[in-house]
Amino acid sequence: MEYRQLGKTDLIVSRICFGCWQLSPRFWGEVPLEPWHAALKKSVDLGVNFIDTADAYGDGYAEESLGDFLKKEGLRDKFILATKFYWNFQGERHPDTRYEYILRECEDSLRRLKTDVIDLYQIHAFDPLTRPEEVAAAFGQLKKEGKVRWIGVSNLNADQMRMYLPYFDIECLQPRYSLLARDIEQHELPLCLEKRIGAIAYSPLFRGLLTGKYDRDHKFEDTRKDAPLFNGKAFHRILDAMEEVKKFADDLGLTVPQLAIRWVLTHPAMTSAIVG
Repeated sequence: MEYRQLGKTDLIVSRICFGCWQLSPRFWGEVPLEPWHAALKKSVDLGVNFIDTADAYGDGYAEESLGDFLKKEGLRDKFILATKFYWNFQGERHPDTRYEYILRECEDSLRRLKTDVIDLYQIHAFDPLTRPEEVAAAFGQLKKEGKVRWIGVSNLNADQMRMYLPYFDIECLQPRYSLLARDIEQHELPLCLEKRIGAIAYSPLFRGLLTGKYDRDHKFEDTRKDAPLFNGKAFHRILDAMEEVKKFADDLGLTVPQLAIRWVLTHPAMTSAIVG
């Protein structure tokens, strides 16, 4: 396993990060925990020391399932633990990055994860309704109390990151990035390099399309079933491109997923790729 320093932090993370979005029944249906536990154990054997989850994954279910397993197996100290906040689940689901909510949601995440500290606490998306000063005050309080070590953001563009940077240090950006989604190469990744901000890519396999396991007759039954790229002509064009990617991977003695993940990690701004 390869490792990198995450931004300017003291965190040395594996270049493969174990992701937990699959524990979100609203998107993927019910996922049996036994094979998920086995995969997490195997990741330890392979040298993975980095886990990313979020309060929104299953509305707390992913955090709770992860916390239960890490406590039962005594594995908390084996991992650098990252989670995210943004959605308020009280009443109708809505964005919320107010001071009081951040403090309360951090407490809830700590409880579900059964840990005393979150190594990397990330805003899941940009909230234009809350002033950056208020977000910064909440982060400052959590760090002062020793409940959060480092701060990151997810799904923010470069302009949004610049709005926050005068108020608090952003140590990590979590963007979507893959062979099929490269828009962040223009502004966001250059900003990460300029400011020494770590970057951890989610969906490096583009929600499974870069696994190479789907044919033209496949019908998705989960959250992908209504997405344009997973249906009709767009889906077929991607499969045409995948045939060329597979030839290239074969020439290198790699599988398509191996090639796709390695490609993501070759960008100089990229610290880790989230798989799962």
